[in-house]
Amino acid sequence: MVPSSSKPKTPNGNDSKKFKRDRPPCSPSRVLHLRKIPCDVTEAEIISLGLPFGRVTNLLMLKEKRQAFLEMASEEAAVTMVNYYTPITPHLRSQPVYIQYSNHRELKTDNLPNQARAQAALQAVSAVQSGSLALSGGPSNEGTVLPGQSPVLRIIIENLFYPVTLEVLHQIFSKFGTVLKIITFTKNNQFQALLQYADPVNAHYAKMALDGQNIYNACCTLRIDFSKLTSLNVKYNNDKSRDFTRLDLPTGDGQPSLEPPMAAAFGAPGIISSPYAGAAGFAPAIGFPQATGLSVPAVPGALGPLTITSSAVTGRMAIPGASGIPGNSVLLVTNLNPDLITPHGLFILFGVYGDVHRVKIMFNKKENALVQMADANQAQLAMNHLSGQRLYGKVLRATLSKHQAVQLPREGQEDQGLTKDFSNSPLHRFKKPGSKNFQNIFPPSATLHLSNIPPSVTVDGLKNLFIEAGCSVKAFKFFQKDRKMALIQLGSVEEAIQALIELHNHDLGENHHLRVSFSKSTI
Repeated sequence: MVPSSSKPKTPNGNDSKKFKRDRPPCSPSRVLHLRKIPCDVTEAEIISLGLPFGRVTNLLMLKEKRQAFLEMASEEAAVTMVNYYTPITPHLRSQPVYIQYSNHRELKTDNLPNQARAQAALQAVSAVQSGSLALSGGPSNEGTVLPGQSPVLRIIIENLFYPVTLEVLHQIFSKFGTVLKIITFTKNNQFQALLQYADPVNAHYAKMALDGQNIYNACCTLRIDFSKLTSLNVKYNNDKSRDFTRLDLPTGDGQPSLEPPMAAAFGAPGIISSPYAGAAGFAPAIGFPQATGLSVPAVPGALGPLTITSSAVTGRMAIPGASGIPGNSVLLVTNLNPDLITPHGLFILFGVYGDVHRVKIMFNKKENALVQMADANQAQLAMNHLSGQRLYGKVLRATLSKHQAVQLPREGQEDQGLTKDFSNSPLHRFKKPGSKNFQNIFPPSATLHLSNIPPSVTVDGLKNLFIEAGCSVKAFKFFQKDRKMALIQLGSVEEAIQALIELHNHDLGENHHLRVSFSKSTI
């Protein structure tokens, strides 16, 4: 019924006994087991939990058991989803839902009764799941990314009971992809914003999930449309506008958007403290319960807390390049393989998601390390994408550190080369203002994007390079229009992560150093 190997035991009740607290955790699988789902939950609501993380390919509802199985298109998507929901229990209809990996590797539901609703719900989202579809004509259809659809959203905030800052918008919308630029303004006495994603698909997910939701209970309602603009031109980085790809922009003369007394009151503790809740359906909601003076009960359905920082709420803007985004830029990385990990390896891997300034592997506990990123935004990005990934046979864990900076060893202090300063490294991917690398940030995948390949290098030459690094090459293709670039598909995500560490910046001769990134495409 469910796996290719054996039938699930859940329907006859045997499996439920396994869900005691002492049950050993399953190894990662693209099939996820959801427990304690509300009796009246819809298929669409279950699918909505997986939608922000990737394509949902199948669903099995066991309402009488209050359980469901959700199949993601890839194991990577499932790992990202479990990592997100482990510290942040999702809610459906105001009830907590528990998610873990299933023992099953795929769902087989073809011959099961009562699957029509699940399949209809899956078909309703299949267009948006498949990414930027090229559709042939026809009217626009919600759930479908049309050719030429803009990556820019126009956001109007109605019922503005509390101030909403650029930082709050950035943290909310970053859950659905890389936000490149934001401009806020007031028009017709309404607070509005234009927000540009790296990809129209991200804009589509965000609109589908957030349109009509409240940022705070019963107020600050988001009304979201696609903008006619395809790109934003930001001149200043301040509290009204921000280009996250250009840290060199001046602040201009933007005035703080909050009067000091209002900012002080708004920064009072307890305004944003618990997981957000919102409407059911495909909308992972974003209301933050119990703002001061509000006692409105939480609305059903939720994706999880947005953990908006108090500095984001108060409007104390931190201009990138000046003092960094509020929050910590140092990550604590644990469960590393002490025999194989090096500061350089961590620098290359975490450097995919931001510019790494310093790395320290703990002298007395070499499976732990500190990684200092250029700012808190990059630290969050690296943590979201890398925590839970396998590296050298162990599942890496990344959390924010209590340390604000990585200290270099004092002169004469024994360190064994475990602390390295990379702040002046030529290998930083995001130092150049407006770099295209900001638009090409993807989760780890088994397919790698290769670039800067000299004309003399052959397919076999590149394949052999990866085979010698211990990888199994499943597929390879050069880009048709530009033979300096190629895609290579390896045996697993872990292999790809290790190959990126080993071969990024590899000297291919003719003054060409190979550039390696994770790809969103497959071959």
